[in-house]
Amino acid sequence: MDANRTIVIIGAGPVGLAAAAHAVRRGLTPLVLEQGATVGAAIRDWGHVRLFSPWSFNIDDAARALLQETDWQPPDPAALPTGAEIVRDYLEPLASHPRLAPHIVTGATVMGVSRQHRDKVVSIQRETIPFIVRWRTADGDVRETLAGAIIDASGTWRTPNPMGTDGLSVAGEAEAAQRIAYGIPDVVTGSRHDYANQRVLVIGGGHSAVNAVLDLIRLRRTAPATHVLWAMRGNRLDRLVGGGSDDALPARGHLGLAAQQAVERQEVEILAPFSARRIENTGDSLRVHGVIGQQTVTLNVDRIVVATGFRPDPALLRELRITLDSALEAPPALAPLIDPNIHSCGTVPPHGVVELTHPEPGVYIVGAKSYGRAPTFLMRTGYEQVRSVVAEIAGDHEAARRVELELPETGVCSTDSEPQAAAEGCCGGPAPDNADACCVRDAQAKAAGQSGCGCGTSAPEAPPRKTACCGG
Repeated sequence: MDANRTIVIIGAGPVGLAAAAHAVRRGLTPLVLEQGATVGAAIRDWGHVRLFSPWSFNIDDAARALLQETDWQPPDPAALPTGAEIVRDYLEPLASHPRLAPHIVTGATVMGVSRQHRDKVVSIQRETIPFIVRWRTADGDVRETLAGAIIDASGTWRTPNPMGTDGLSVAGEAEAAQRIAYGIPDVVTGSRHDYANQRVLVIGGGHSAVNAVLDLIRLRRTAPATHVLWAMRGNRLDRLVGGGSDDALPARGHLGLAAQQAVERQEVEILAPFSARRIENTGDSLRVHGVIGQQTVTLNVDRIVVATGFRPDPALLRELRITLDSALEAPPALAPLIDPNIHSCGTVPPHGVVELTHPEPGVYIVGAKSYGRAPTFLMRTGYEQVRSVVAEIAGDHEAARRVELELPETGVCSTDSEPQAAAEGCCGGPAPDNADACCVRDAQAKAAGQSGCGCGTSAPEAPPRKTACCGG
C-alpha cells in the first residue's frame, strides 16, 4: 500500500463513506476504520427517528455514482427516511460496493494518530513524513497503518453533553447512569420496558428533545401511567415551532407544531427555565434537585433523557498540530460561520478545505465533528466538505476551492443545544414582537441573492403572523 496515496478515514457514517467514495473515484486508496460493529453504527442508535429532509438531500453525489454502477434501486427522492432506512437503503449498499468493501474495517478502534517517528513537538522534515495510525481490530490485534492524509469523520454521537447548564455533569449524574439515556432513545419499541408507566424527565430544548417527548406521549397511549416532564434551559417553546405550516421543510414544521399542541393539551409538564443541580439515586428512582426560574425544586423520577446536544473528542488527534476555536472546538476558520449565537442552519454557507485546514498539512476534521459544539450541522454540507478535502488531497486545488453545493432554502438542521445568548431577530432566535415577515421567506430571499425581508418588515408574500427561525 502506497502511503502517499492512502487516506485513513475514521468513521463509516454517511460523511466517512462519502469521503471514501470520492477517494476511489480520484484513484486514491481509502482505509475506513469504523469503531462500531457495522457501518452507520451511530445512526442505528437513532434508527427509529425520521429525518426532516428527503432522500434527495441525503445521498452524496460520488456515492450515488458508485451505487448506480450496481443494481441499487434509489429510494424515492421526496420520501423522508428514518435513520434505519439511511443505513439499510444507502450506507449498507454503498459499503458493499466492490470498490469500497475491501477498504472498510468495522470493529476497528483508532488508538491514536501521529507522524511516524515524530511527536507534535518535532518540526524537522515533518511535512515529508507519513502519518501513522495505530488501531485495534475487533479481535484485539494492534495494527499500524501509514497514510498520506487523515480524514476524521468520527462524529460526536459518543460524546453527548451532560445535564449541567455549565457544560459539566451535575453531582450524581455519573452514579445515576443506568437510569439516564442520552440522545433519542427508542422508548416506544426497543427500550419500552424501561419507560412504560414510568415518570420520565426529558432535558433539552431542541429537536432531539421534541422527538423524545413526542415518543413518550405515544408510549402513554398503551402505557397510560407514563408521566412526561420536559425541562428546558430556556423558556421559549415558540423557537421550536419554526416556520410551522409554512416551514420550507414541512416535517420540521409539523414536529414543532406537534410539540406545541402536546403542551396545550397538557400531555407533558413543562419545567422552564430549568437548571439541574444534583441527582440522588434512591435505588428504585432518582431524586433531581434543581431550580426553575428562581425557585428551588426537587423532582422524583424513574428515568431521565438528556437531549442537550453533543461535543467533539479531540483526543485521537492529540499528537497532531490541529487548532480549534476556543468556544466551539471547531476549526478556527469555520467557527465564525457556524456560531449558534449568530447563525442558524439557514445562514451557514457552504465551505470546504479552506475552512477545514489545520497547521498540520494533510489532516482534516469533517462532518458533525468539524462543527464542534455548534448544533446546526447539515449532512449535505458534510458531503461538500469531503468532496473539497479529497480534491485537495488528490492535488486538484481548483476543484477543492470550487463550491458545488446548493443548500435547501432554509437548511436542514437539528438544533439540540440551547445557546444562552441567541441573537434576537429572525435567525438565531425567535422573531421579535413587531416582525410579521416569516424567517423562511427571509432565508428564501437571501438564497436568491436578495437582501432578504429583514426583521420587523414585511416581505411581499410573508404571512401576516410572527414565526420563529428555521429551527435554530
